[in-house]
Amino acid sequence: MLELKNISLTVEDGAELLNDVSFTVDDGKLVVITGPNGGGKSTLAKVIAGIIQPSSGQILFDGVDITNKSITERAKMGVSFAFQQPVRFKGLTVRELLHLAAGEQLTDEQASTYLCEVGLCASEYIDREVNGSLSGGEIKRIEIAMIMARRTRLSIFDEPEAGIDLWSFNNLIDVFHKLRRELKGSLMIISHQERILDVADRIIVLADGKVAAQGSKNHVLPELLGGKCKFCCGQECVNDHE
Repeated sequence: MLELKNISLTVEDGAELLNDVSFTVDDGKLVVITGPNGGGKSTLAKVIAGIIQPSSGQILFDGVDITNKSITERAKMGVSFAFQQPVRFKGLTVRELLHLAAGEQLTDEQASTYLCEVGLCASEYIDREVNGSLSGGEIKRIEIAMIMARRTRLSIFDEPEAGIDLWSFNNLIDVFHKLRRELKGSLMIISHQERILDVADRIIVLADGKVAAQGSKNHVLPELLGGKCKFCCGQECVNDHE
């Protein structure tokens, strides 16, 4: 279980990006964090992953305080993070990245299965170098395949739908269901997409760096739909829903 207690983040110019954020992500649950642009969603994801250190507050993972642990230490404990804009790994092939993610040598069948799950033809991609020849959408899908290969207890996805075509997006929803079902792990997804919100067990609305609302999908989602969101001070926070 992931537990955030009173997480705040103030940067050098005095701007408060996160303000007293508290919530839990229970084992085996899919939690979606949504809200207006600039509300602090991606910043919060990076704080949880260990990329950014909070100014105050506490982060617990399975009861262990990980607030001051590095991204590497958190990864070893079972936390995965998929960037909104994935990094490229010049000189490494897709096959090698999948081996590294899994922590072992995968068979060609295993590696191919992960690629097929994210809508990539294994024979075309498995030996390709992860460089500028790949599109942003292709890199995104490869990164998601790596998360699947890692099989971690907590997987964090920052706007996974970005750059994904409709066919792959539908597959992406299936991937989330599979990760939760097979690993019994937790998923935390940053997203505006209604179809992703609709598969959530719990929705957290983040606005102006604060938790504006949180609760079950049935409780929160109706308030997000239909134009103006009452949680976000009249801002259009769901205009990306399709």
